[in-house]
Amino acid sequence: MAQEARLPWIIKYRPKRLDEVVDQEEAKAKILEWLKKWPNVPKKALLLYGPPGCGKTSLVEAVANELGYEVLEMNASDFRRKEDIEKVAIRASTMQSLIASGRKKLILLDEVDGIADREDAGGLEAVAELVKISKVPIVMTANNPWDPKLRVLREIAEFVEFKKLRKDDIIRILERICIAEKLKCDKEALDYIATRAEGDARAAINDLQAIGEGFGEVTLERAKALLRPRDKERDPFETLKLLFSAKYAWQAKSVLNQSQLDYEQLKLWLEENIPNQFSDLEDVSRAYEALSKADVYLGRIIRTGDWDLLAYAIDLMTAGVSLSAKNNPRDKDRWTKYSFPQRLLLMSKLKDSRKIRDDLATILAQHLHISTSTAKAEIIPILRAIFISNPEYAAKIAVGLGLSEKMIEMLAGPNKQVVIMHYRRLKEEIEKKAAETIMQLQAKAGRTEKPEARKEKKKEKSQSKTTSTDLTSYFKK
Repeated sequence: MAQEARLPWIIKYRPKRLDEVVDQEEAKAKILEWLKKWPNVPKKALLLYGPPGCGKTSLVEAVANELGYEVLEMNASDFRRKEDIEKVAIRASTMQSLIASGRKKLILLDEVDGIADREDAGGLEAVAELVKISKVPIVMTANNPWDPKLRVLREIAEFVEFKKLRKDDIIRILERICIAEKLKCDKEALDYIATRAEGDARAAINDLQAIGEGFGEVTLERAKALLRPRDKERDPFETLKLLFSAKYAWQAKSVLNQSQLDYEQLKLWLEENIPNQFSDLEDVSRAYEALSKADVYLGRIIRTGDWDLLAYAIDLMTAGVSLSAKNNPRDKDRWTKYSFPQRLLLMSKLKDSRKIRDDLATILAQHLHISTSTAKAEIIPILRAIFISNPEYAAKIAVGLGLSEKMIEMLAGPNKQVVIMHYRRLKEEIEKKAAETIMQLQAKAGRTEKPEARKEKKKEKSQSKTTSTDLTSYFKK
């Protein structure tokens, strides 16, 4: 009991049942449905995302507790390198339970966006390999899943969104803890703690413990005196909401200082979501005009190297866009479902195809003794025409150049299945003929061997058989 009393309250009062997890009803339903269907699911892993302290890890542990799962939890600091994941998670996902309980297993990789740094050598690739070979469900959590470095995880995991907790939900959590700890708490103090937490239940509980354990009661005066304002990094969706709803220019300009987005990324998010937020066409036009002027300044910075212009670009894309809602200012406060920038999604999807095209150009350049740029501009278009119009001849070209099936798919387009069928059949015929040729050469070499050499080989075989027999009889004795 003494040891339990020393536990941090965020651990001591972590929900153990689903009904103890406040809000997040949609996330609960999705996780339960996915676990009940596993492994018959479209994607073998879940990626839970949302702001810090909204209950991602707590919900996973509550679900696992109710459904009888044994959870192997690893934090980003535990699996920053490929070797760490291979030693622990991959072994655990393919072997029997770590404890002889016969319980089902679930692997929880917490804060996977924390392994996207350069020094985390092979970490994300190892996670992708883990998901591919795992025989148990894998659940990952992230605050910002839109980080470009996490593209590999977005392709293999099903997304589950967690919403920022409301102030009333956080107050309810704090009241439950106060009752359990027999702690006297003023309602005004709990309201103040919940307000400054900004949806982060973990931060609110830590603040409550800091005051409650030190003084035995929580009052508004002590909360204001002891709790300092905290800087919080906001995700893209929070950033857009605060920017669009800003009433003054200084409010809109300050949003970027606490955002996970840089100014280039913010430009793309605004470009995608201005029509979602503003309904009046003139307001939309004004917002895009401000954004286009910001883009002009950014272009001038690249051409001239004059970074003093960045301040003007940021003013235009923050305050300029936010204050464009003049005809229908109520649009600033309405709830909007923001979309991920399609340009980023398209660039992500095209990255693999660009790599295939570059590899194909390198092969063509080596065979034809031309530059890769010439191969891209002149040869690849001709090959595309051949691969689409003449699949059988295209298969011969593919075999002759040693092209991969991915390259064939890129060149053949709608006829890719036909070309690949001819390609595989042609490779099988070549491999079969090669095997027959080798057998014929071996048989010919055996016939042309001198009689003395054949006698010597027979003598050696006879001696080896005698030795083997003698040893066998010796051991039998």
